[in-house]
Amino acid sequence: MKKLFFILVGLCFILITNISAKVVDDWEYNATEVYKESMVMPSGAVAYSPIPMPSPLAKSAGNIGLSVGGAKDANNFKENIQNGYLPKINSITYEGVFYGHFFDTALKGECKELFCPSYNSTTKINPFTKNKEIFLSVGLNSDIKQSEFKRKKLNLVIVLDISGSMGSGFDSYYYDGKEKDKEHKTKIQIANESIVAMLSHLKGSDREGMILFDDGAYRALKLKSVGERDQEKVKKHILDITDRGGTNWSAGYKAGLELFDNMPKDSDYENRIIFLTDAMPNTGELDKDGLFGMAKDASERGIHTTFVGIGVDFNNDLVEYVSKIKGANYHSVHSSEKFSKLLDDEFEYMVTPLVYDLSLKLDGDAYSIAGVYGSPEANMATGEIMKVNTLFPSKATDEATKGGVILLKLNKNDRVDNQNIKLIANYKDVNGKSHTNEQNVYLTDSQNSGIQKAILLSDYVSLMKNWLIDTRASCNDKPKWIYEKPVVLEKRIFIYPPLHPMYPFVSEWERGSCNLNVSKNYKEVFNKFANYYKLEMNKINDKSLNEELEIINLLEKSKETNPNQDDWEMKK
Repeated sequence: MKKLFFILVGLCFILITNISAKVVDDWEYNATEVYKESMVMPSGAVAYSPIPMPSPLAKSAGNIGLSVGGAKDANNFKENIQNGYLPKINSITYEGVFYGHFFDTALKGECKELFCPSYNSTTKINPFTKNKEIFLSVGLNSDIKQSEFKRKKLNLVIVLDISGSMGSGFDSYYYDGKEKDKEHKTKIQIANESIVAMLSHLKGSDREGMILFDDGAYRALKLKSVGERDQEKVKKHILDITDRGGTNWSAGYKAGLELFDNMPKDSDYENRIIFLTDAMPNTGELDKDGLFGMAKDASERGIHTTFVGIGVDFNNDLVEYVSKIKGANYHSVHSSEKFSKLLDDEFEYMVTPLVYDLSLKLDGDAYSIAGVYGSPEANMATGEIMKVNTLFPSKATDEATKGGVILLKLNKNDRVDNQNIKLIANYKDVNGKSHTNEQNVYLTDSQNSGIQKAILLSDYVSLMKNWLIDTRASCNDKPKWIYEKPVVLEKRIFIYPPLHPMYPFVSEWERGSCNLNVSKNYKEVFNKFANYYKLEMNKINDKSLNEELEIINLLEKSKETNPNQDDWEMKK
């Protein structure tokens, strides 16, 4: 018996030794070295095809919902206002605000398809123009049970911006030139902590890789199974990363794509780049169409992108444009703690697109589409057709779906007396198979809370966008030239070297701050809208709407800095 005991102990030791030998620390990045690999755009295709599978994470027997890609929050908009800064125009989007709320999608009956659009209609008096408007909501439903949903295994490449601007305070603008508040974390610290939180959601069968970029790009981790790495050491390396150099976005993205080059074609894996940045590139490819083209080419290879914006000076205007591609979405990090909670709740959804190339056609002469709210592809809509590149899974209860609605404003042809319309939805699943859903809808004056909430929030976003368009017209947010202190050489009567700017060139994406500015005219508009908003919010009876009301009240009570600003004009 004693001999058997020692044999078992020996076998356990051998087993543990073998397992330990497979777990390695293969971190490659060394900040003291200049490590640059070729940045050639890879060729070929990587297979992609997500399939819902049974999941132990399910918390109810209901179905999941769906939401659109693009912006997944309006955090940057709120964070700027709360810190006394004027937000950028694209820091607030309809889909980003919608995703902060749950909507009754007005689904009648049982959904038996991957995507089941549900429709609801109503009329409202516009609070600004006083015109009567007709709205149609598109509810985003799916037949996938929460108990059956599970993300696919991941080929996940993290691309981290380590440029000098990432070393500035999380709640300040790098190009303001102010010293960092040592009591608050820097953007690079928040980014590092967010990545560590993200890694905790990976499984042993997932593969992870990592690229860091400043003026160039540096491989930190090749794409390799998580189970083969010492994850604790990986996390420690990540938390030790510091900022340096310029911002070559294109070099970082291309290097991230290169990690997929030698990956075998495997339909069991979803391929995704998670790109963390403050989105202020100043070297390499700077044209937004060029940056969009790189992400688009990657999408066509089956490699999709999630952008994570870091800091109050995160340039939403660039990321909002670049993320309008198939399979893309983006989040603005409010804090590493809140981002960690978001990952706990939604990481599976964030990396699993389900529906592509959705188009909705109005068939008939009685109505046409006048506007689309809640889709990043709203500008692609015509009078007859609405288009959406991607639908992602979304949290749902028995009553409502997070971000589960798109709102259409309709024009009525007065010469045609018909309340019936035919709606034809065409879309593709992740395997490329085409699907069609046709429904006849009779337009009514519904009091459904979902469509009422979508209209109220779209009015809120429209007002904020108009305020930003008018107010930022007088905002000079280009970084001011900061001059280095001269060096006075002994026994000389002149200064050498001469004064020269630290920032001799400023890219179109680099921004300084502008102070929060609400004119007298806009204060009056915000006051009137706040009263309207409270009335509608009470009718809907949804406390989550208080978040937007707090922003309205904050702007209404903010210090007036431009009393001569022109009157506001409704542009919705």
